[in-house]
Order: sequence, then structure tokens, then C-alpha cells
Amino acid sequence: MEENKEVKQEDMNKEADEIIELKKEIETQKVQISETEDRLKRVAAEFDNYKKRSAKERDLLYNSLMSDVIAGFLPIIDNLEKAVEADTKDEEYKKGIELVLKQFKDILAAKGVVEIETVGKTFDPELHEAVSSIQDDTKGEKEIVQEYRKGYMIGNKVIRHSMVIVAN
Repeated sequence: MEENKEVKQEDMNKEADEIIELKKEIETQKVQISETEDRLKRVAAEFDNYKKRSAKERDLLYNSLMSDVIAGFLPIIDNLEKAVEADTKDEEYKKGIELVLKQFKDILAAKGVVEIETVGKTFDPELHEAVSSIQDDTKGEKEIVQEYRKGYMIGNKVIRHSMVIVAN
């Protein structure tokens, strides 16, 4: 009988040891799961940051490329504007030039290109290039009084600065 008690005690000790081992293994696996979840969250956050950064870089690259292409067309637009302002006896010719100019400006507007406002505005070196200044007491300080060449921008990027005359 005592032998039977010893065998039962031994079995109970083995079971207790197994339970302790299983609990340790469970704790180890909980720690591993927690670490894996943490790594997964970090990877997800890094991927989200990557997507945002890629989208921003793509937008910057697009605007930069569009600026380069559009900058090549600006002298043509300048010449068309001069042609529209020129005196001519042939009104049909003038209407044709005006239509071509309008088409150019419509395409620029569709691509997000806008003219920089000048006359009557305050001089801003980020947008304007001062080619001359005059003294005029009727005008405000650093007020633009005349535009020599139109400036254009796409988004927040200046394609070409406006050439202006500034008062005071």
C-alpha cells in the first residue's frame, strides 16, 4: 500500500512538473506572440509611412516635370499675347490668334497652372522679380504698378517669376 502511495505521489509529482512545464511554455509563447504583434504593428506603420512618402514624392516629381514642360511653352504664350495686342486690319487673323491663346490657357488651367497675380498686389520675392522701382506717393509701399512678363505657378511651385515694377 505504501508502494501504491509512492507511485501515486510520483505520478502526481510528474503531472505537477508537466503542468509547470506547460505553464512555462504558455508564458514563453505569450511573450513570442506579443513580440510578433509588436513587430507586425511596426511593419504596418512603416508601410503606411512608405505609402505616404511615396505619394508625396510622386506628386513632387509630377509637379517638377510639369513645370519643366510648361516652362518651355511660356515664351510661345508670351508671343501669342503680344500678337493679340498688336494692331491688325485682319480681324479674322486676330480671332484665330485669340483662339489659339485661349486653347493654350485652357490646357494650362486644366493642368493646375495659374498666373501669378501682380498689378495692385504687394511685392513678394517668392513670386515676383523686381526689374525696376518707381516713387509714387499714390501707391502703397512695395505695391506692384506694372507687369513686364507674366509669372506662372503649379500648386505651390513657381514655374516662372513675374517680372514687375514696384512702387516706393
